[in-house]
Formats: sequence, C-alpha cells, structure tokens
Amino acid sequence: MAKVESFELDHTLVKAPYVRLAGTDKNGKGSTIQKYDLRFLQPNQEALPTAAVHTLEYLLATYLRDELTGVIDISPMGCRTGFYMIIWDEHKPADIAAALTNVLKKVVATETVPAVSALECGNYKDHSLFSAQEYAKIVLQAGISDDPFRA
Repeated sequence: MAKVESFELDHTLVKAPYVRLAGTDKNGKGSTIQKYDLRFLQPNQEALPTAAVHTLEYLLATYLRDELTGVIDISPMGCRTGFYMIIWDEHKPADIAAALTNVLKKVVATETVPAVSALECGNYKDHSLFSAQEYAKIVLQAGISDDPFRA
C-alpha cells in the first residue's frame, strides 16, 4: 500500500498557521508540480466551520491565482484545519506564505464571493463571508510561518 504523505506528518508537533511543502513530483518530460499544506488552524484543537471553509475555498481559488502563476487547485482538508494547493513548477514556502498573506488581506476586504448561485455551486446556501473574514483575520493576526514546526 502506498504511503500518503500527510498521514506521515506528526500533527501533534506542527504549529499553525503555516505553509508547508508537502511534496514535489516531476515527470519524465521535465514538468514539476508541488503540493502545499496551507494550515490555518491547529490540528486536533480547532476546525473551520463548513460555511467558512466553503467561502474561503472560493476566495482562495480566485485570489491565489492572482498572486501566483500555475495554481492548479485549492482543496479544503477534510479535517477543516486548512487547504491543499497544487501548483506547477517549484516555489519556495516563503513565497507561498507571502502570497497567502496578501490573499487573506484581500479576503478581509472583499465584499462579494464569486460563483455562489445555484447555477455555479453545488451547495450555494452553505457560504459565510463573515466567517471567512473572521478566520482570515485570526490567521493574519497570528502570522503565517513558512516552517510548520516553528510559530
């Protein structure tokens, strides 16, 4: 059975919020993708409410693409403590942390959430801009580390 990288991480040792390079894959043609752990809350102590996760997912998917080239996907973690980002090419955790900080500042200032109609979203009633903004403020106030084991 293949090992899942995130299952190998000792979640009792990390100190959220942080950005962590969770993996780099290269194919035979020279293409590179990276997976980043964008951790907002301390594992096993806190969890984002689903409406906040849903809204943050939409805002991160929009705004991170404005900050970084090559973003493939932003996906919420099942534990609701953060998100995974898949991106082309190689990036430094410090650059991702800086981009995420800029994005969360945009989240705090935003007035609308894209794609929240029944036509565009499979659960359009489960969004909360207010909650997304409150959690963005919490993360910004704490500061985003580029080292998951150092606050």
